[in-house]
Amino acid sequence: MRILGISCDYHDAAAALVVDGELVAAAEEERFTRKKHDNSLPERATASVLAIGGISADDLDAVVVHEKPLAVLSRVVAARQRRGPKALGTFRREMPVLMKRNMMVAYRAEQMLRKLGATNPPRLQYSEHHLSHAAAAFYPSPFPTAAILTVDGIGEWATATVGLGSQRHVDLLADQRYPNSLGLLYTLATEWCGFEANDGEYKVMGLAPYGEPTFADQLAELVEIGPDGSIEVDAKAVGWWNASPSKLTALNDLFGGPPRAKDAPMTQRDWDLARTVQDAVETAVLRMADYAHRETGAKHLCMAGGVALNCVANGRLLREGPFESIWVQPAAGDAGSAVGAALWYWHEECGGERTRPEVDVQVVGRDQMRVGQLGPSFSAEEISMWLESEGVPAEHVPDVDERCEKVAGLLADGAVIGWFEGRMEFGPRALGHRSIIADPRSTTVQRDINLRVKGRESFRPFAPAVLWEFATDWFTLHQPSPYMLQVCQVAPHRLLEVEHEPTDPMERVQVPRSEIPACTHVDGSARVQTVHAETNPTFHRLLSAFHEQTSCPVLLNTSFNRAGDPIVCTPDDALDAARAAGLDYLVLEEYIVPTEALRDGA
Repeated sequence: MRILGISCDYHDAAAALVVDGELVAAAEEERFTRKKHDNSLPERATASVLAIGGISADDLDAVVVHEKPLAVLSRVVAARQRRGPKALGTFRREMPVLMKRNMMVAYRAEQMLRKLGATNPPRLQYSEHHLSHAAAAFYPSPFPTAAILTVDGIGEWATATVGLGSQRHVDLLADQRYPNSLGLLYTLATEWCGFEANDGEYKVMGLAPYGEPTFADQLAELVEIGPDGSIEVDAKAVGWWNASPSKLTALNDLFGGPPRAKDAPMTQRDWDLARTVQDAVETAVLRMADYAHRETGAKHLCMAGGVALNCVANGRLLREGPFESIWVQPAAGDAGSAVGAALWYWHEECGGERTRPEVDVQVVGRDQMRVGQLGPSFSAEEISMWLESEGVPAEHVPDVDERCEKVAGLLADGAVIGWFEGRMEFGPRALGHRSIIADPRSTTVQRDINLRVKGRESFRPFAPAVLWEFATDWFTLHQPSPYMLQVCQVAPHRLLEVEHEPTDPMERVQVPRSEIPACTHVDGSARVQTVHAETNPTFHRLLSAFHEQTSCPVLLNTSFNRAGDPIVCTPDDALDAARAAGLDYLVLEEYIVPTEALRDGA
């Protein structure tokens, strides 16, 4: 049974291939079109996952989309009706788009499959938006039974759900509906802090430790958080029946002025607003989790939806929440819903079994997401032919131990390196296959990579990738974190004493706070990725080589892309990004491209 799951038309379009219940491949459309958050029908991603699965478009038995377009349309119409005549202009602009795009998704999908060679495409099936999230959270998880929590901006009507997964069944027990949305609240703060909605939310999370929750009283005038984590939003005040809530001048007094202009310097207002909203999200998520635990009695929790990418809230939930363990879908946003839609159809509509015995959650690799390795890969032979065709000189180091020792030495000498190895990751995190890596002990590399290499804001923290064998010696972490989806503190004995704390947040970021200052945020925290030999052998060998040479089992790991660009997919993408970023070396499978080759093509 070959099932294609797709998500599209809002943001982060993706395709996923499930064969007899096994997730074979998944990829986001943006990686192929090179358009960040591409929401178009995932034609290229579909072609990729079919190629990885070794099947043609004619071999598909079912195609499942991640939400129900008619229900989305009904919600948009109801929202505009709520505003009355004032909504007429917006209604006129939106309806043609919705009718041509969302309501025609079945026809568009059929045409896509015919273009890819199908002669008789299967009829399109539909899952619900949050059911797709819940399925993506539970079915790939290592748990036979678990509570499920999904939280995002909005689906058809639901904005959050609590459910229970048991073997092959997922049941949604409760939901919260528009306009009461934790995700939209965070997006509102994102816009007010001067970042782009549906793209800059993670920047707010990184900005929050610089501020204090001084806007708590003002926020309480707009949002009430219930004891079960539900929220009640003054929808009229925040303008969610409008198209552009950030244009509401009524919020200026509450938020200390209008939204920050994109290129304007950040002020104390922005730092404090980010902290206030981050605190509110953490409070709501903790209360939702308590409610889910009471309702289900489950020992484990699975999470998905865009808010599940808030790794600060995830870390706090793991430390303070009622569950023994937590598994977060690494592609928690709409891209991951392509996976959820396909798995939902296999289990619920086809009656496919899910045999997943009780396991020790300390054992990594028992989930279906394969540590994100679900996209295309390129063999050493393909890389060799490509290098020759492009005229790019490179050193061939086929022995993995020798190659990792050489790269580790370059890193220890201060090189910033593009690392391209194995299958491309699915989801927003680079996990050691499409990564930029550097020595975390450097006091200058954090600013250098932010400003020169990535071309992004200087306050942004970087994640440490650490050998699992040494994780508890370097971080207050007691559960594997292979997907870089939880924040914890750097171990106390690894912290440095700060003699003088600058008052300016942008100066605070430059103060070394631990033995790995490039990966330690201003509050002593880190978004940790644990690396395991069983599931990520080459990256584990590189970290081991670096540890052997430096006594440090940690590397700085950030996604291989420039600001505003998707993570690289192909060797062409990698070379272009390496040259644009001014990287010192580029490692493409068995080949090491030296500095001079990167500079020659700049």
